Amino acid sequence: MTEEIKKEKAYLACPYVSLTGSDYRAKELILLSESALLDVVKCNVFLVKEVNARTYMGIGKVEEIRDEVASLGADVVIFDCPLTGSQLRNLGEIIGTRVIDRTMLILDIFAGRAKSSEGKLQVELAQLKYNLPRLALLNMNSERASTGVGMRGTGETKLELDRRKIQDSIVRLEREIKEIQKRRQTTRKQRLSNMRSVALVGYTNAGKSTLMNAIAKAGTYADDRLFATLDVLTKRVWDEGVEYVLIDTVGFVSNLPHELMHAFSATLEETLDADVLLMVVDASDEHKYEQIEVVEKEFARLNIDKSKTILVYNKVDKLSQDELSSLREYPYHTCFVEARFGTNIGQLKSMIREKIKAIPQYR
Repeated sequence: MTEEIKKEKAYLACPYVSLTGSDYRAKELILLSESALLDVVKCNVFLVKEVNARTYMGIGKVEEIRDEVASLGADVVIFDCPLTGSQLRNLGEIIGTRVIDRTMLILDIFAGRAKSSEGKLQVELAQLKYNLPRLALLNMNSERASTGVGMRGTGETKLELDRRKIQDSIVRLEREIKEIQKRRQTTRKQRLSNMRSVALVGYTNAGKSTLMNAIAKAGTYADDRLFATLDVLTKRVWDEGVEYVLIDTVGFVSNLPHELMHAFSATLEETLDADVLLMVVDASDEHKYEQIEVVEKEFARLNIDKSKTILVYNKVDKLSQDELSSLREYPYHTCFVEARFGTNIGQLKSMIREKIKAIPQYR
C-alpha cells in the first residue's frame, strides 16, 4: 500500500492596499495553493495603508503573522503580492519559516505541470529570470528546505551556480526556445494552410479541457485544479463537412506577471492565429464577471478581433432557472453548456460551423 504524501501546511497572507475585490483575490490564492497540493491552514486578508520597503507591511503585522504561523505549524507562508528579494529575506528571517510570493507559487505549479520540451524550457527560463535577483534569499530557503513549494522545477539546480553562469543559461535557453518556436511556427503554418482553427480560451479551471473532450472526444487531461493544462493541445475535428483544429490552451489568471505570460507565448500565438475563439466561463463561479474581464483585457492587449468569439457559459447545471436567466449579456454570440454531460454541445458545434463558414474564401 502506497504511503500517502503529507501535504505542506500553507499560511496565506493577503496584504492589499485596497480591500475592493479582496475576497476574489484571496479565493484565487487559495485555489492556486490547493492546485500546488498545499494544505491551507489560514488565509489572512488585511489592509496595508503604506507599503514598507523592508517588509512590505508594518513590523507589528509581521510579528502577528509570525505568531500565528508558529501556532498553526505552517511550513510555508505565501504572500499575495510581488515581493523584492530583500523583502522576502527580511520576512523569512522574522517569521522563521520559508516565505514565497504569488509569482513563486505560480512558477512552482508551472514547473510541475509542463510536459512538452518547449513548455519545460519556458518554465526554466522564467524561473531563472525571476530567481536571478533573489539568489541570496533562495540559497537561504534551500538551507531550510530542499524540497517543497517554491523549490521545485528545473531552474532550481541553477541556484548553486554563480550569477554569470545563470546569465549564460538564460541566453542558452532563449536561443533553444527561439529554435523550437521557429519549427513550431512552420508546423503550424503547414497545419493551418488548408484548415481552420478554433481555440478554447478563458480563465483557468473554467472547464476548457472538459469542453474539448465533449466537442472532439479528445481524451485530454481534465482536473478540477488551476493550471491543470499548461501545454497547447490540439485535436482535428470533422463536423458535417467542416474541418478544423481544436486547440486547448493554458488558462488565464488575474494579475499574471508579465514575464510568466511570455513563458507561454505558444498559447498566445495560437490564440492570435485562431479563426474562432471559444471564451469558456464557469457560469456557477461567483466571480465569473471578474474572470471575463481578465480575459477581455488580454484580448485587448493582443488586439484580438471580438467578432470571432463565442462566449460559452459552462457548468450551467449548477444554476437555477432564475440564475440562468440573469446571466449577464455581452456583445458575443453566446451558448450555455454543461460540458461534462454534453448538454447543448450540438448547438455549440453548430455555432462554430456557422462562424467558420462565414470566413471569406472558406474552403
